[in-house]
Amino acid sequence: ISISATVELFQLIMYTPIFTLGLLFNAMALSFLFFKVKKLSESTVYMVALIFLDTLLLFTLPFKIISYHLQDQWNLGSVFCSTLESLYFVNMYGSILISLCVCVDRYIAIRHPFTAPTLRSIKKAAMVCAIICLGTSAGTVSTFQLHGKGHNISSCFHNFSKSTWQNAGLFSALEATFFGSMATMTFCTAQTVRCLRKHRKPDNPQTHTTRAETIVVTNLVAFLVCFTPYHLAYFMYFLVKNNIIHTRLQQVLRDILQVTLCWANLNCCLDGACYYFVLKESMEDPLQTSV
Repeated sequence: ISISATVELFQLIMYTPIFTLGLLFNAMALSFLFFKVKKLSESTVYMVALIFLDTLLLFTLPFKIISYHLQDQWNLGSVFCSTLESLYFVNMYGSILISLCVCVDRYIAIRHPFTAPTLRSIKKAAMVCAIICLGTSAGTVSTFQLHGKGHNISSCFHNFSKSTWQNAGLFSALEATFFGSMATMTFCTAQTVRCLRKHRKPDNPQTHTTRAETIVVTNLVAFLVCFTPYHLAYFMYFLVKNNIIHTRLQQVLRDILQVTLCWANLNCCLDGACYYFVLKESMEDPLQTSV
């Protein structure tokens, strides 16, 4: 089944600014880290890891545009396609987990300041990032089998094999990663905001604490807005592909899945922009280094 022309146009319109602005914002955040932030912290370690993963994902987007334009005439090789798909999907879920770590780290720093020194350290943050990168990289085994074993790939980034859609283990792992992260981040954000409001000065509402609240909530909202539609669409499409629910709208669901996957990549832009302003704030107020 070919992807509708409307979906292809939507992807072209979305991916072009996501690619250019994503690289720009991530480069700005990274340059700020290296040239302006003099003291390394747990938050900056996670930010570097997140920027790195987002940037790797961004570099696959031009090829994703090409693949949808070529449809079933992909001629850049099966190994290259599987490598691109691996970079794309592995780094997306790596970014989700690093975003979770950023949220939990700031929750510990703000909500539990007395136990934070024993729970947080730059070395521990680096180890967590390394574990996440290595763990998600293990997913490469699955991405190299998305089109089936031993098959010559004629369409990259779509038309995955029947066995892929019947892989309940892969489906469960991806959905559990997102919804588990979403639940944890929602809890940590609510507790962090609650703590920040306790320290807000009633006579001066426009404090750094108030700006910290805005940053914390904005991070969560961006995460939810970007990733929730795709994982709901993936859930529905998985049920349809495995005949758990029956509908004549399979093509519509397929298009929705592609649109929401495209929308999810907007997070690469928002991450870079958000952390650039977080770092800019941190130069003005030490509290922001925890935020």
